[in-house]
Amino acid sequence: MISHDALRLMLTLKNPHAVLAAIKARPTDVAEITLRTDRPVDAWREVVEAAAAAGVPVRGGAEPPAFGRRGKGRDKESRAGIAQASVRERSETPLDALFGDVDPDRPDLWVALDQVQDPHNVGAVFRSAAFFGVRGLILTKDRSAPLSAVAYDTACGGIEAVPFHQPTNLARSLEAAKKAGLWVLGTSEHAGADVFDLPRDRPRLIVLGNEQSGLRRLTADKCDEFCRLTPAGTAVTSLNVSAAAAASIAALARAVPGAV
Repeated sequence: MISHDALRLMLTLKNPHAVLAAIKARPTDVAEITLRTDRPVDAWREVVEAAAAAGVPVRGGAEPPAFGRRGKGRDKESRAGIAQASVRERSETPLDALFGDVDPDRPDLWVALDQVQDPHNVGAVFRSAAFFGVRGLILTKDRSAPLSAVAYDTACGGIEAVPFHQPTNLARSLEAAKKAGLWVLGTSEHAGADVFDLPRDRPRLIVLGNEQSGLRRLTADKCDEFCRLTPAGTAVTSLNVSAAAAASIAALARAVPGAV
């Protein structure tokens, strides 16, 4: 029988913040750190120290000719050039556990992505979700960006902080969210309500759609309500999905006055 660990891919991460987060969260999934310099910059030096404390092997250490004594060159290559790490991808969280402790009186937030295809966007959403304390994230498995090394590096550790689930059928997952007590909030530029005007009086799951086509019809049919981001300017009237996600998450995750 094939073990669960054998099915999880090994990724090559080049962002020291992503690597450090993995070491702190799940050190046994970090296979090794590879250095190409004897003088790593501060971010990688912190990674090396954390790796040593966790028993993660550190290989290499020879200073390459491309890095001399010029600080600018070293700074430019601080992520991609002087070090990398082999890290096993994180396991997803079962759906029942993702929605296992929904409190109807607490305005917590979950996020779903409906076929978002750029791994940079996926990573950026994870980073925003981690920053604002999102409880969980759902990503469609088909026709979506995989959780690749690009997504992990872009997330800067966010993937380690936010539980996630990757269903084959998003509509069923949204139904499960509703049964667990969440209000499903779709996003559309044609919605009547602005996300900043919504009351923060209930737990919600906000759904963001594909970069070009937005939410699919079956996804929209499962939403309880819809919201938009209203542009204040006239020159730019739309946002990239990761920027829209950050703004919407910030609006919904704001502290509620008097809440415990």
